[in-house]
Amino acid sequence: MKSFDTLLYEQPAPQVARIVLNRPETRNAQDTKMLYELNDAFNVAARDDAIKVIILAANGPHFSSGHDLREPHPYQNMLQYETVGTWCGFTCAGAEAQMAREKEIYLGFCERWRNIPKPTIAAVQGKCIAGGLMLIWPCDIIIASDDAQFADPTVSFGVDGVEFFAHPWEMGVRKAKEFLFTSDWISAQEAYRLGMVNQVVPREHLQEAALAMAQKIAKKSLFALKLTKEAVNAAQDVQGRVAAMQTSFSLHQLAHTHNLKVYGMLIDPTGLPPETAKALGARIESKQD
Repeated sequence: MKSFDTLLYEQPAPQVARIVLNRPETRNAQDTKMLYELNDAFNVAARDDAIKVIILAANGPHFSSGHDLREPHPYQNMLQYETVGTWCGFTCAGAEAQMAREKEIYLGFCERWRNIPKPTIAAVQGKCIAGGLMLIWPCDIIIASDDAQFADPTVSFGVDGVEFFAHPWEMGVRKAKEFLFTSDWISAQEAYRLGMVNQVVPREHLQEAALAMAQKIAKKSLFALKLTKEAVNAAQDVQGRVAAMQTSFSLHQLAHTHNLKVYGMLIDPTGLPPETAKALGARIESKQD
C-alpha cells in the first residue's frame, strides 16, 4: 500500500476506501504536496477493482481552510511532480506560471476527480472554505455534520470565485450570486435546503453516516454504478457546464492579472479589512519570489 505524508488511506469496510486529509495543524490547508498526494490516493482507489466507493474525510476540527497561502516557492514546487495534464510553464514570467499552476492542480484535478468512475462521498465537518469547496464539489454525495459551514470569500479578494466554478450547479443561480457577492457563510442546514448537501448528521455520527452510505452503495453492481455516474455527469455537461467552467477560469486569471498590475499582488485588498489585506498580501507576494 502506498504511504502518504499529508493524508491517510484506509479501507474501513469491504469494497470501501477512505482518504483522510491529515494536516489538522493547518486546518487541512492544501499545499502542492497534499494535492498531488490526494490525486495519487484517488488513483489508488480508482484502479483497485475491489473498491466500489471512495470516501473523502478530514482529521481535525475543520474539513479544509482552502489553499495554503503560506507555502514557500509554490511554482518551483510544481517541478517536483509528474503532471497529470499537458499544461506547462510553472516557472515562466507574467501570468503564465499562475495560470499553469491553477490549470493543473486546481481546475485540472477537480475535473479529474469529478469523473472518477466510482461513487465518491465527502464527509464534511467544521469550516470548508474556498479551496475546500473544490475538494467536496467534485464528489457525488456530500454528508455534512450539523456544525459544518461553507464559504467562498474570493470576491472579497477581488477574484470571481474559486477555480472550480461549480456554484450555479451546486446551489442555483440566484443563491450562487448571493454567496459570491456577500462572501457570507452557508450553514449545513442551508446547504441541505439548497441541495448542495445530501444529509446533515450530528458531528459525532459523521464518519458512521458516510460509511453507512458507502456500504449501501457498495451492494450495487460496480459497472452499473460507473454507467450511472457517467450518465448523470453527462446530463450536467450538456447543459454547458464545461464551457461555463472554462469561461469562469479565464475570468479568474484575468482578475489575478489585473490585481497584479493595479495592486502588485494577486488580490485586490480593497474589499478586505486593512490588517487582513496586509497579511494576505505579504503571503501572496512571498509565493511569487
